[in-house]
Amino acid sequence: MRLLLIRHGQTPGNVLGQLDTAHPGPGLTDLGLRQAAAIPDALRSDPIDAIFVSTLLRTRLTAHPLAADRGLQLQVATGVHEIEAGSLEGLRDRASVRTYLETVMAWGTGNLDKRMPGAHDGHDFFRRFDADVAAATAKSDVAVVFSHGAAIRVWTAGRAGNVPPTFAREHELDNTGMVEFTGSPEEGWTLLSWAGLPVGGMALADLGAADPLGEPLD
Repeated sequence: MRLLLIRHGQTPGNVLGQLDTAHPGPGLTDLGLRQAAAIPDALRSDPIDAIFVSTLLRTRLTAHPLAADRGLQLQVATGVHEIEAGSLEGLRDRASVRTYLETVMAWGTGNLDKRMPGAHDGHDFFRRFDADVAAATAKSDVAVVFSHGAAIRVWTAGRAGNVPPTFAREHELDNTGMVEFTGSPEEGWTLLSWAGLPVGGMALADLGAADPLGEPLD
């Protein structure tokens, strides 16, 4: 089966470089809405059986054009939301952002006991994300899941069997960037493609946005 993980469109928090993970979260910027509108044509040749969104508003808004185009209902997956920032929520200073990123990337390389300040550890993250991926792919040959920058990158680092865990740390994932897998929860997952830029191409990228959750960690 195929699994497509798509990051949501641009939000005001992405532009400001904030750690913005709380529920229900913000909507999309004008650019984010244009990014979402480009998804149906970008995936025109892809068969899709089901579309899932997280509990955060921005994924629903991003997925809506694709769902309308395909005549599919959006299904809410409660475990694919962004990784909670805990006591770092709303901050944008370099030290706080780096603490967040180093914590989540540690999970991707196997250090699941490391805890986000004031929030969860890697065991909690993989438990919830794995459960929703299993549910999304159980009855779908091709499932699209709209999720979030850090969550997609960390899950890829921990579950893609054909690339090193550092791959996701070293590659950007812009708003509406798409990551494609084949496999299953039982057999494991193979990374087929990593489209770090918006699915509509560079014309929909915002090179001036701070957006720390989609940038490589050097």
